Amino acid sequence: MTDLLTLGETMVSVRTGRPMRLGGDAQLSIAGSESNVAIGVARLGHDVTWLSAVGNDEPGRLIQRTLRAENVDARVRFADDAFTGFIAFDQPSHDITRVSYHRRGSAASTLTPDETTAAITALSPTLLHITGITPALSDTARAATLAAVRTTTAQVSLDVNYRARLWSRADAATALRELLPHIHTVFASDDELDLLTDAEDPIADLLNTVQTVVVTAGAKGAWSHTKTTATPTPDAARSASAIDAALGGSTAEVLTIHRPALPVTVVDSIGAGDAFVSGYLSATLDDLSPEARLDRATTSGAFCVTAYGDWESLPTREDLTLLTHAQGTALR
Repeated sequence: MTDLLTLGETMVSVRTGRPMRLGGDAQLSIAGSESNVAIGVARLGHDVTWLSAVGNDEPGRLIQRTLRAENVDARVRFADDAFTGFIAFDQPSHDITRVSYHRRGSAASTLTPDETTAAITALSPTLLHITGITPALSDTARAATLAAVRTTTAQVSLDVNYRARLWSRADAATALRELLPHIHTVFASDDELDLLTDAEDPIADLLNTVQTVVVTAGAKGAWSHTKTTATPTPDAARSASAIDAALGGSTAEVLTIHRPALPVTVVDSIGAGDAFVSGYLSATLDDLSPEARLDRATTSGAFCVTAYGDWESLPTREDLTLLTHAQGTALR
């Protein structure tokens, strides 16, 4: 068994601290939404498995080695007839990151339904985490994602993670709505909610299908909306009008919680959403309250933005209290 199973594409990344066209030093690493989450949850003390395919090449072996070094069980198929994807980051100015891809037809896009269902059967994960990136890679990857959520008995989370370079909003909406009946928790930004529903009140409509909707808003923080019958704590609000009406007149109530972003110096915001998700899923595995889940999520996101890289600054469990210290503190 595994605490968390996630699947999707990880690419070799090249990052420069200035416009790439100028040349100069570059940092070689790996990048991928699902593997970022896998590393984040593993660092917080859980058993994590990541499933994908990479090219039978040295970039693919770098990905496998890096994930294994981060205590992630990397279940990788090495493809002889496809390559490992590539992503380049450069920064034309502070905290503005330009992204270039070389991924069309990559090995990860050949992931099959047989592979994902076999992993589900073998591992019996407690949580299954997917993103809107994987089904955008190819028809095969879309079928593999759908097969996974249909097969599992795990709690399934979906991070919308819309990528305009991969597919249109119309195509994304069709594919993501197909997944929704199998989803427990949705992570989305405000501008992604319309991919999941056309309703005037998207939160209310989504809560007809899923248990929790988490909406992220960068520097403004995040909100979680959860169907519940529990009594809310003083810092949570219970909404019983429009949302309850949308729930078909049921007695279910909605616990709405907000957490502001933590006050840290932002160095690089790439990967912050994945860090947020990893904190939330870790707290879910620990069976913490909705408030504590959002606290750990915002803390993990804050760690990520304080240094360069998609996953390098993700916290361990021991790190989680460090941001309670004033900036500039020396721990001697």
